[in-house]
Amino acid sequence: MPSFADGTVTPIRPGDRRAASTTVDPMAHADDDSGLDEYGESPFPGARRPDRAYDLPAHGVQIAVYEWGAADAPPLMMMHGGFDFARTFDGFAPKLADAGWRVVSWDQRGHGNSEHAPMYSWDGDLRDTLAVFDHVAGGRPIPVVGHSKGGALMTQLADAQPHRFRCLVNMDGIPYKRNIPDVAEHERTTMLAKDLAGWLDHRGRTATASRKPGTLDDLARRRGRMNPRLPHEWLRRLVTTGGFESDDGWRWKIDPALRFGGFGPWRPEWMLMRLPGLPMPFLGILGAEMEEMGWGTPPHKVLPYMPLDGRCEVLEGVGHFVHIERPDLVSGIVLDFIGAPA
Repeated sequence: MPSFADGTVTPIRPGDRRAASTTVDPMAHADDDSGLDEYGESPFPGARRPDRAYDLPAHGVQIAVYEWGAADAPPLMMMHGGFDFARTFDGFAPKLADAGWRVVSWDQRGHGNSEHAPMYSWDGDLRDTLAVFDHVAGGRPIPVVGHSKGGALMTQLADAQPHRFRCLVNMDGIPYKRNIPDVAEHERTTMLAKDLAGWLDHRGRTATASRKPGTLDDLARRRGRMNPRLPHEWLRRLVTTGGFESDDGWRWKIDPALRFGGFGPWRPEWMLMRLPGLPMPFLGILGAEMEEMGWGTPPHKVLPYMPLDGRCEVLEGVGHFVHIERPDLVSGIVLDFIGAPA
């Protein structure tokens, strides 16, 4: 059973098995698996494993939580994007932890080492987030950082429960679309019914599905089609932290039932309209280069929505994964914005 450097044991779930009961040909993936460290992870310069890991119950689902930094340091919460997982912060979170913060992140339900759920929804993710908030912050306002879907989720939560946020950093998680069309109420109901029917059909088709296996480098190359700006060595690390190896190769841990947008009604405009009224200090960081996993948000469309106590940094020549492409630059911007730990 894999454990972290401090001896904390990470439980293995059905989607996280390393084929303990199967026979693995030791030469089957020799080329791919060469160079892995003692934890079976592909190293990358500056990347660091969390100092602690544990499970947190959240509304019937076990959520995998990770922490970088001293256990008694002031907490800072960090939420990953869709089809990602907390270990995508392996290169970014340590920079904030080294500045004195206890950086806490978690795998959203169905992602990484968190349990799979019968249903997924934007509201389900928000409820899980509140469980982590209650565990980490104890009712105190704390700094929060979110990337992509995580940034959008945190922005919506900041509007609903601002007392939980000392400040908010949204890293390329500000979706933009045209305003909701002015349609009749009965047409809205029809649109919603189609959305729900489509999701249920998808859920039924994927109920017994499993993700396509491949070698470590196969999965890294597949991920590279969606993340073309990220180096192959980093993508290899993602496979070894967000995937598992069985007798027929590597697979991603993410639930095959998940799809972009989740389940239930949600429109990007609903989040965007909440921005101007946020009462806490707000920092948006946008990459100017558009890519597949991003929101396709033109920075000039977002700037008019900035709250009174907010600003937006646009990084030229940087894509959706701003914190992975430019970890030193982005961590410096974030640390300057949130200030020193109190």
